[in-house]
Parts: sequence; structure tokens; C-alpha cells
Amino acid sequence: MADQKRILLLSGYDAGSHRRWREQLVAALPEFRWQTLALPPRFFRWRIRGNALSWLGEPLLQEPWDLIVATSMVDLATLKGLNPNLARTPAVLYMHENQFAYPDSGRQHSSAEPSMVNLYSALAADRVLFNSAWNRDSFLDGAYRFIDRMPDRLPADMTHSIREKSHVLPVPIEDRLYVSRTDPLNLTNPHLLWNHRWEYDKGPERLLALLRELKRRQQPFRLSVVGEQFRRQPPAFDRIREEFGQQILCWGFQDSRQDYDRLLATADVAVSTATHDFQGLAMLEAMASGCLALAPRRLAYPEYVPAAQCYASREDDAATEARAAADCLQTLLHEQPEPVMLDAWRLSRLADEYRRHINELSGTTG
Repeated sequence: MADQKRILLLSGYDAGSHRRWREQLVAALPEFRWQTLALPPRFFRWRIRGNALSWLGEPLLQEPWDLIVATSMVDLATLKGLNPNLARTPAVLYMHENQFAYPDSGRQHSSAEPSMVNLYSALAADRVLFNSAWNRDSFLDGAYRFIDRMPDRLPADMTHSIREKSHVLPVPIEDRLYVSRTDPLNLTNPHLLWNHRWEYDKGPERLLALLRELKRRQQPFRLSVVGEQFRRQPPAFDRIREEFGQQILCWGFQDSRQDYDRLLATADVAVSTATHDFQGLAMLEAMASGCLALAPRRLAYPEYVPAAQCYASREDDAATEARAAADCLQTLLHEQPEPVMLDAWRLSRLADEYRRHINELSGTTG
């Protein structure tokens, strides 16, 4: 339609969750005329610093747009500077994550540039949307501490100006995942589901410690360990498979989305041991599908995981944390609470919030 608002959607590092979010957004709001530019999720440090250069000369950036929607990996300030016709185009920055709160793996080359890109982009945006309150607060706190270390000539109210235009708007969960289970949860021999990226920041060594503690207590359980895998992965996964192979029902990346959804709908307890998670889509999906949760009392989890399903966080002591997680799990199995369905995270509900923000910034009425 001729009167459709034209929206340019930019994904500077189009990893799985970013791709899913942008495809979901476009499909959920067909009343807008979308155009997408996305860069492959590789060479992270080059991507976050160089995406504006990678798009230099891109014809779409020379066209008029009613709104730019950019992910947090996009260098929005440089992009607008290199494309003067976009300088006055309103922009939404969607923060899937923030570089101030990333844990250090010990393998990465320390650099302030990724954090600076986030900071400049937030300043250049007209509105900043965060997928969780923890993401927002850790960004603002990190930015404040970063600015406070600089020698001079920085506005004292810089982070305040970002806070004023910030809102929390999660990545939605598809309505199809909200299923009514026909079989009750098995809390005698529970099926534990660990469904995260196979990387150090998701705490696989903490999962190993928890499983060993459950074994020590002679607590029966079955186990599925699934999620996105990479060429290099922490050695804890090999030890888990070796020590608990007889209890494993499902292992590794699920090629079929149907099979994965079926797994979500048949597991009993979704487990997180993460030290880094800005929203926790894996946990949200499992909870929407009827699982109980077992998550540390940190990061974004307390925003949606019931307090009784959060175990005490001890990032400095994995063994103590494993005992707290085992205590929490056994209490859940004894008390048998009902799953929490998290209706507020449904796509059909959150789509209206996305629509409202886009309408306000693009000048759409109604």
C-alpha cells in the first residue's frame, strides 16, 4: 500500500536469536513495509566495529525511510554519520545484549570499542528497547562506571538521557509453544532439560557439579542436554556424557524444530546454570511449554522465574551453588508446584507493544 510506513531493519551480527527476533517482528507487523539488511554472525569484533563500513555504498541506505530499527550490534552513530540522508530519520535501538555486562572468558582480547559502539548507538537512537530490566540496568550501570573513569569533558547526565528514552520490551515467545499438557509432570524421576548454547558463559561445569550432587544424594533423574554447538566447546560436556550417559534421553543440537518443540513439551524441569543471559529465551520457551524452572537468582531470571524456583547465586563458588540448586530442585519435587505459563511474554500480546513504539516514532496515527 502506498501509505505504508517504510522501516529499515538492520541486524549487525545476525546470530540465531537476532535472526529469529527480526523475522518474528516482520511477520507479526505486516502493516509496515519492511526492508532488512543483515550481516553474518562471524568475526565478532570486526562486525561490531565495522558494520557501518560493510554497508558503505549500500543503495538501501540512500533511500528515504520513516524509521530505522537497529540491533545493538549496529554502529548506529557511525551509520548515520556516513549516510547524511539518514541523519534525521528516527531510530529504535533494540538491545538484545550489552557489551558492558559480557563476562570475560579469558580468551578474548580486551577492548573498550564494543562497549563504545553500544554507548554511541544508544546516544544516537531516539528510543532504546531492552529485552529485560537486567539488561537495561547492567547497561546503564556499566556505562556510568565507564564514563566515570574517563579523564574529562563528558556530560554528567549522559546516562540519564539514555535512561529517559529506555523501555523494557522482551523478545516474544511464539503462541504455538503455549500447549496444554496431557500428561502430568514426572516429579519422581524428573526429566531435566538443559537447553542452552554450548559455551562457557552458560555454565556447563556448573551443570556437571549439579548432576554430581544429585547423584551423591541418590536423586533419580533423566537428562537432555541440547542447544547450539560450536567447533570448540567446554570439556565439561564430554564429562557429562561420560558420567551420566545412562540417564541421557537427548543429546546435542536438534536439527528439527518440531523435535525440539516436542522435547520442550515433554521435559519436566528446565535448568539454567548460566553466568550470562540477558533474557533467557531457552528458559522462557520451556516454561511456556509447561516446564518448571530451576535457575540461579541472578541475571534476568528473577523477572519471570518464581522465587521458589530460583536457587541462591554463588558465582564465586560453584560447589556451594550446586548444593543450593540441588536443594531447590528437591524442594520443588516435594512441593509439586504448578508450572507458570508466562502469558505476558506471548507474541500476540507483545506485538501490540512493538506496534505502539513503531507508530509513535514513525509518526503513524492510530
